[in-house]
Amino acid sequence: MDYQVHQLQNGIRVLHKPSPSNISHACIIINAGSRDEDHAKDGLAHFIEHLLFKQTEKRNTNQILNRLELVGADLNAYTTKEYTCVHASFLKPHLERSLDLFEDIIFHSVFPEEEMKKEKEVILDEISSYQDQPDEAINDDFEDLLFEGHSLGRNILGTPTSVKGFKKKDIQQFMKSNYRTDEIIIGVLGDYDFKTVIRISEKLYGKIPANLPERVREKIGSYTPQKSVFTKPINQAHCVIGNRSYSFHHKYRTAFLLLNNLLGGNGMSSRLNLEIREKYGIAYTIESNYTPMSDTGIFSIYFGTDPEKTEKAIKLLEKELKKLRDQKIGPIQLQQAKNKFIGQIALGEENRMGLIISMSKSLLDFNRVDTLEEVFAKITKVSASQLLEISNEMFDQKSLSSLIFNPKE
Repeated sequence: MDYQVHQLQNGIRVLHKPSPSNISHACIIINAGSRDEDHAKDGLAHFIEHLLFKQTEKRNTNQILNRLELVGADLNAYTTKEYTCVHASFLKPHLERSLDLFEDIIFHSVFPEEEMKKEKEVILDEISSYQDQPDEAINDDFEDLLFEGHSLGRNILGTPTSVKGFKKKDIQQFMKSNYRTDEIIIGVLGDYDFKTVIRISEKLYGKIPANLPERVREKIGSYTPQKSVFTKPINQAHCVIGNRSYSFHHKYRTAFLLLNNLLGGNGMSSRLNLEIREKYGIAYTIESNYTPMSDTGIFSIYFGTDPEKTEKAIKLLEKELKKLRDQKIGPIQLQQAKNKFIGQIALGEENRMGLIISMSKSLLDFNRVDTLEEVFAKITKVSASQLLEISNEMFDQKSLSSLIFNPKE
């Protein structure tokens, strides 16, 4: 194996991948995101992520921000529907400095009222900014179509009303209920002896009390496809078409990742890009995405175009989906699709921060990390028959939802 794992007594796991470089990367991933919020507290997980950088029991905001920047390191964080992640890139000598800061902000933040007040304003501006970006807003609204009434459909940022109402006790309760120590991964990629990584981790995190609350995520309800059109003060039409999809535990997860990449994934040679952009010049951006989660997934196709070209773009898109439903992919095309996908994954390994985050998520979700060879083997095993079966399930016209933003006349 090209990685090692150590579990602390409190349940926190430490993942180390050796890397012969003077640049190191580390992350701490927590299995808690926006789907774990109460309905009236939309945006709370993201709000907490912002406040982690504000004040702890021993550091003020400037000391937190300068702790790594003064040694040339980069510190950042993000929140998703199911995860909270803090990550840093730094020179090799600063591993303990970085992991110490992670420990401080995750477990010792104090959330002062004045900082909460300021950060609410920052997030309200962020919400307004998203509303000014229809290509971003339409994807958020589309997820609300797919998971109407469920926390997975709600915007990670929350709403102005929910954000204004956050209290310190809400933060403390959310962290107590969702920051399970046995669902926290510390990932380290760097040129270290594993014993050194364990020693530092035990020193900094070994004293953290175990927190193992019972938590049952709300189950996904039934799905009814919807088609919605809205007018907005925008210049271009924006459209998303898609479906609920497979979780990351589903047997067809790898096959659908391959199929999505063939249809509208990275690169200029995807079917949608060749047909709609290159052949007809209709859309500057057209792409498909498949995001698997713990108990469901999201498949979507997005494009933006002139309003008078929307109908033609949709017809061309539907034509490509029909081809995949009606015809098995030939052996040469299938092999080309596999080679392309494998090559992209291999190149993605060069993004070392992305790599250690991906490995940490895998350990959290599957309790193991596949080697590159194992990943490639799974892709190689995908058959044309499987892709045909997936296409008929995921691209069924009766199962697809759509959302269109049209410009006001």
